[in-house]
Amino acid sequence: MTRRRWIANEFTIARAALTGAHAAHLARTLRARVGQEFEVACGDQVRRATVSSVSDDRVEFTLGEEVAANDVVPITLLLAVFKFDRMEWAIEKCTELNVTRIVPVIARRTEKHLALAAEKRVDRWQRIAREASEQSRRTTPPEILPPMKLKEALGACTAEKSPLARLSASTSKTVIPTEGVSPSGGTCGSPGGPLDVLSDDDSGNKSGNKKDVSSRPRSEATSGGTCWPPAGALNIVLAETERTLTLTDILRSNTAPQSLTLAIGPEGGWTDDELQLFTSSHWIAASLGDTILRAETAAIAALAIARSFADG
Repeated sequence: MTRRRWIANEFTIARAALTGAHAAHLARTLRARVGQEFEVACGDQVRRATVSSVSDDRVEFTLGEEVAANDVVPITLLLAVFKFDRMEWAIEKCTELNVTRIVPVIARRTEKHLALAAEKRVDRWQRIAREASEQSRRTTPPEILPPMKLKEALGACTAEKSPLARLSASTSKTVIPTEGVSPSGGTCGSPGGPLDVLSDDDSGNKSGNKKDVSSRPRSEATSGGTCWPPAGALNIVLAETERTLTLTDILRSNTAPQSLTLAIGPEGGWTDDELQLFTSSHWIAASLGDTILRAETAAIAALAIARSFADG
């Protein structure tokens, strides 16, 4: 029987706990009892756990042996802010598909009222991601960073000690240890190269004949003699203006990436100047196919395709 998995709010070497509304769901709705066995994610480990005490706002566990967890390629999603109900659905489903990090982006076509309200939505998005992570038996929820403008996000990805890396470290909402056990959390400077980005225009592509990405010279994406993307990292932008190259083409020609980022545009897609910004940042343009997709559909489709290649 598959045990249900929870992500601890607090943990030590031998004990873990769920707190607040998180605990209330297990205690009241699921009627947890002392002695029940679950799996509890504690930072980068998953442990077998036995319920040791239950109250309305706190459930404590005694931790047992570690449960083996599979390593996956880290995938970051730059997700332009769009209508909140659809965006929440995208965050939930992308979490189930094991996205590593989500960066909400204020794009030129993001509606003004959504851009102004996005900052206040981060806690809700993080809660949705945590619940989806537990449902899908993840070890940790994805990081969800505060919203930022596209240029800021792209600039952050190019620096070794970038604002995005520092922001990621300072805003992570993952497990808070109590006895020196640190939760895991990646940054833009993680192994495999800096944060890579794949962007989607809400759209596919009116494609003609497909072209192998390997035919596109890497010299098109160099700066100061340094090849970009760095070895093991992929940096891709999906755009309806790309007529020949698909996401599948790129992933098939770049096996075993160490990291990947997908950037999904707002309703109406990226503007021409934003696409030029991607190009000047040395990202590869690609399409999702012949049909026009909503932003939330594009995010899920792109992540599913990327995950199938990255972890296959």
